[in-house]
Amino acid sequence: MTNETDTNAPAGAPNAPGAVAPGLSTSEIRTATASRHRLALGLLLAAVFVVFLNETVMSVAIPSIQNDLEVLPSQGQWLTTAFALTMAVVIPITGWLLQRLNTRPVFVAAMSLFVLGTLIAAVSPSFEVLLLGRVVQASGTAIMMPLMMTTILTVVPLNERGRFMGRISIVMSLAPAIGPTISGLLLQIMPWRGLFWVMLPIAAVVLLIGALRVPNVSEPRKAPLDVLSVFLSAIAFSGVVYGLSSIGEVAQGAALVQPWVPLVVGIVFLGLFITRQILLQKRDASLLDLRTFKSRTFSLSIAMLAIGMISLFGMIILLPSYIQYGLRLEPAVIGLTLLPGGLLMGLLGPLVGRLLDKFGPRPLVIPASILISGVFWALTLLTEETPIWVVVALHIGLSLGMAFMFTPLFTTGLGALPRHLYSHGSATVATIQQVAGAAGTAMFVAFFSIGLAAAGAVGEAKLASPSQIADGVHLAFTAGAIVTLLVIVLSFFIRREDAPEDAPAP
Repeated sequence: MTNETDTNAPAGAPNAPGAVAPGLSTSEIRTATASRHRLALGLLLAAVFVVFLNETVMSVAIPSIQNDLEVLPSQGQWLTTAFALTMAVVIPITGWLLQRLNTRPVFVAAMSLFVLGTLIAAVSPSFEVLLLGRVVQASGTAIMMPLMMTTILTVVPLNERGRFMGRISIVMSLAPAIGPTISGLLLQIMPWRGLFWVMLPIAAVVLLIGALRVPNVSEPRKAPLDVLSVFLSAIAFSGVVYGLSSIGEVAQGAALVQPWVPLVVGIVFLGLFITRQILLQKRDASLLDLRTFKSRTFSLSIAMLAIGMISLFGMIILLPSYIQYGLRLEPAVIGLTLLPGGLLMGLLGPLVGRLLDKFGPRPLVIPASILISGVFWALTLLTEETPIWVVVALHIGLSLGMAFMFTPLFTTGLGALPRHLYSHGSATVATIQQVAGAAGTAMFVAFFSIGLAAAGAVGEAKLASPSQIADGVHLAFTAGAIVTLLVIVLSFFIRREDAPEDAPAP
């Protein structure tokens, strides 16, 4: 581990947060440093849990918001779309931000934005103000995940990263698992604004504790901010994400513009952005350093993560519609159906991390990819008469496969990078997650709509018959199953690389 000191603490202030008192022995210094690192990681995990929980709680409240504020579904979906677009714009900037600033100020900035956005949403008198609150929330959320990933790569030895990544998987799995259930219960006793009022004090407490106790564990350096790169990335990633999201909206008859317009604009600007970064990284001045892709393991991990996210988001968007309209079950059943798999995925996190540290990624990733593909092929057999316990079992199987695939890929891919590329690698992973999530939603909704039309359905899914819904999900899950075959092929090429020369020594 590194032995950084708190740059915000006055010289000779042994009791300042993050400072190591003078006169300590080597073992005492190591113990104090390890304690600082555990504190930083614990507070970051708590913050990430809060922002993830906010997102899943919010998704259930959108119908209530639409009814209360009297907005159309095509307008209401902007609460989700605007959040994703903001994430896509802000995340590429975090690579520069994490190089330029220390751990604590970045944490305070991210949580302050999240708290401010939550407050705006809680008091919002109109849809427009609520949408502004969501954008401000997303600005803070976008910073938090890359900050946590970069911190872990900086302070955790290579041979212990699997265990710590396992803890992250607990947070990433439990929040989506319990979020819809909590939201459903709260909406029974309070209006939708109450969700934000419940979230606000929790986020404020995390911010207060973090501002006082998060130690500075990074090593800031002067990094120039290329304004042109910021502009190009904003147009590129927002265009791609919005274009992909619009494919699903077209299928539902709710798109404001044809998807190809923002997609073409986004792809053109993405090409310009990549060209700009290649030129700037020659003098270490790029906004998002693409030399991360020179690592074979990182590139393979990114490809597998992207396919996994496409499959996961596609399943998340389709299963609720199938359960509600295909099986004719109450909406409350949806949250209960997805709960066991989410809980299992979270509880398996520490075990997966320990197995990764001991055996490496390949023995975990290969069977996981086979299981994921097998579940998707089984999902193609769903009908309007499928028992709900079968759906629960398949979701548990998919969660099991994702648990044994995501943690090894995150850990192995980012761990293959040299230290100076940690922040860029974390930002790249988070950006790919946003784009892949939008692509997965777009692909599955488009194939679902094509399947509905082929079965003779007209209009929204709620107007279709159960058999037409089953035909629609059959086509969508077949497309997903074909895509997952590529994950199996790639899994045989994953291996753990030796730590680069400038990475922290175990």
